[in-house]
Amino acid sequence: MPVTKTGVLQKSAFCLLFFISLLSATAQDTTGLQPPTDKKRLHLLLAGGATAYTATLVGLHQLWYKEQPRSAFRFFNDNAEWKQIDKAGHVYTAYHISRVGMQAFRWTGMTSRKAALLGGVTGLLFQTPIEVMDGFSAAYGASWGDMAANASGSVLFVGQHLLWQEERIHPKFSFFPSGLAPRRPNMLGANLLQQVLKDYNGQTYWLAFDIKPWLRKESHFPAWLNLSLGYGAQELVYANDHVNRQQGYDSYRRYFLSLDVNFIRIPARSRLLKSLFLLLNTVHIPAPALELNRKEGIRFHPVYF
Repeated sequence: MPVTKTGVLQKSAFCLLFFISLLSATAQDTTGLQPPTDKKRLHLLLAGGATAYTATLVGLHQLWYKEQPRSAFRFFNDNAEWKQIDKAGHVYTAYHISRVGMQAFRWTGMTSRKAALLGGVTGLLFQTPIEVMDGFSAAYGASWGDMAANASGSVLFVGQHLLWQEERIHPKFSFFPSGLAPRRPNMLGANLLQQVLKDYNGQTYWLAFDIKPWLRKESHFPAWLNLSLGYGAQELVYANDHVNRQQGYDSYRRYFLSLDVNFIRIPARSRLLKSLFLLLNTVHIPAPALELNRKEGIRFHPVYF
């Protein structure tokens, strides 16, 4: 029987690593670029992408799967585990790989529409190997839920560009140590870095919404100010609710309403500053927040991250 799966960000972050390295090259003003595509840049990007894709497969195998027993490919239904926080992690990662993938293709001179479509495909391609390798691992099994979440992240990105020619909804992430990891350090992390990647109790996933595009054009509302909806959970020491109850834990969902900043809406000419803003737009900034959960009702946080 497969064991419970945890630490989705630990593997997904490995896939995202190459694209973060592209930010400094692609975070430049591409608005004036027009077809035809710069073939030299395109070939350079495809060669670098193929190299990174191969390195990703080899690295994932060496780091996570090499010492594990193999099996015939199979699926494992983990949709009821971890209050679906892991699925939110898949949506988040696929979205941002798609986003940076689009930036890379825009660097070659592609139109925004075509670059967005290829960026979405890139998001799926760099997440799919995780499920394929899990499917052949005796310890895991591929997850339809994970694959659906991966597709949802890419669709959320591509759909916005097809509908609005811009991003108005931004998946973001925040983390604060929960204090629960020491109770199961092998699953929830033995140190802070591992906990960021594996402790679902400390993770919060957000959807930050632009406000100004929905207002009148003459409105002076700041374009960078967002309204953000967050989702998290607590007392997730074990993957399944019934096991948590057996061990004395009462796992529950947490919902948040907060403010956020869309750094991409802040004008910048510096390539370095644009790269920094692209990175910052993946995380929720510390801000006041309202929380709703079934144990405490409504709770106000002067600052929540």
